Amino acid sequence: MSADLSRLSLNTATTKHLTLAQAVEAAAAAGLGAVGPWRDRVQEAGVEKAARLISEAGLRVSSLCRGGFLTAADDAAAAAALEDNRLAIREAATLGTHELILVVGGLPAGSRDLVATRQRVADRIGELAPYAAEHGVRLVVEALHPMFAADRAVVSTLGQALDLAAPFDPDVVGVVVDTYHVWWDPQLRESIARAGAEGRIASYQVCDWVLPLAAEPLNSRGHVGDGFVDFESITRWVAEAGYAGDVEVEIFHEEVWAAPAERTLATMADRYARHVLPYL
Repeated sequence: MSADLSRLSLNTATTKHLTLAQAVEAAAAAGLGAVGPWRDRVQEAGVEKAARLISEAGLRVSSLCRGGFLTAADDAAAAAALEDNRLAIREAATLGTHELILVVGGLPAGSRDLVATRQRVADRIGELAPYAAEHGVRLVVEALHPMFAADRAVVSTLGQALDLAAPFDPDVVGVVVDTYHVWWDPQLRESIARAGAEGRIASYQVCDWVLPLAAEPLNSRGHVGDGFVDFESITRWVAEAGYAGDVEVEIFHEEVWAAPAERTLATMADRYARHVLPYL
């Protein structure tokens, strides 16, 4: 009997070279239940057409990637970032997804002040939260591995992400558990339990930590089961925390991008069925 793939979602970063229409077609053909599009692919298609493509294929939109990059120190850049995030909120609403993933941003050029930078993130989430709430969209804070603190995300642990979310209604600001970024965290089980108790788990993203790291460390994610992540434990913790939503596979890797989409989707489905589904 074939595995139930109804909760499996293709994050379109995994099939980087496909258009949105091609990614949607591949996901539907593979029997997946959802896609998690990136904004570049949505904007290429046009947001209203993108919504139709996904709906007509019988798929859900598990999340929209991404908003964020909220750490600019100068006023003009900060204003531009906020406006882009408002656009992302509107795009998410049009696509019919409740979840907008935020990669919060790294240190501004020339800065070493993590404390002030993290405070700017908190302040700007506060500015965006009412707008998100008006549109029925949740801002989903993503913790990235500490090696990305300088250039991509000054939020490095799930606990930090939860602290940022804490002042807001859980339906307005939540968190994502991304195995690639948080698998190493000694406090991960406790943080996932806290996230569940607070009702803040908005997304579960899976891929593996593989070695050696690529020259561009961002592109070092592997298929589930190819590396060091304990998917059985983390998936059990997420399930025990009450998460019942989609599971996105989000992989950045040159070899995965170069592979035929059918092979990538088949591998995704097989690894999900073996390493994730039994523990959901």
